[in-house]
Amino acid sequence: MPTQIHIAETAEQTAEDFAHFFADWVKDKPLVALALSGGSTPQVIFRLWAEQYLESIDWKKIHFFWGDERCVPPEDKGSNFKMANGLFLSKIDIPQENIHRIRGEADPEEEARRYAAEIQDTVSTRNGFPAFDMILLGMGGDGHTASIFPHQMKLLTADAICGLATHPESGQQRITLTGKVLNNATEVAFLVTGQGKAQKVEEIIKGKEGSSRYPAAHIEPTHGRLHWFVDEAAAAGLR
Repeated sequence: MPTQIHIAETAEQTAEDFAHFFADWVKDKPLVALALSGGSTPQVIFRLWAEQYLESIDWKKIHFFWGDERCVPPEDKGSNFKMANGLFLSKIDIPQENIHRIRGEADPEEEARRYAAEIQDTVSTRNGFPAFDMILLGMGGDGHTASIFPHQMKLLTADAICGLATHPESGQQRITLTGKVLNNATEVAFLVTGQGKAQKVEEIIKGKEGSSRYPAAHIEPTHGRLHWFVDEAAAAGLR
């Protein structure tokens, strides 16, 4: 299925476009498994959800997961859970059992196994892998997505649901969904803003030679749709 590209004028409008898209997409769904992302654009989306969509979306039917998480406690400023919970999840009426956080404070290997089992118990499957209804993704300056970095491309084809990643600069450990899970989702939405991402956005979307070295270039849902929500700065090479 062709990649769907959504271009907004600013980063703020990119978040607004996605929030509107999501509200329309989710309204007729009886139950939704959604994997959240960290990053600056999701941060704006979480604020919008809390400020403008508290009543218009039935949040109780959504199960929230994370595509990746740093191996830090939930109160750490680097925690993806902390950001989403502080801005949004703590403000909505939702059963606590609908929030499936990665326990960054736990032993990483044990937590990767535990989280994979929790996903299996909650998310429907397709071809033997969890089939999330939607996964939100960002893209780093090195082309990584979730916590699949260029030096750990094997996570794209791993048979496990969750894998362990190591940040190439800080050495920090992370837990991430693997490529087979990302590509098994019904909807995958990249949220990418800023001029610094423009070259890689162009290379990946146009399929230019050498783009395969970026993990983000390997995200192509096998049974669903791929969306890129970008601002004009990030989309400069697509014009």
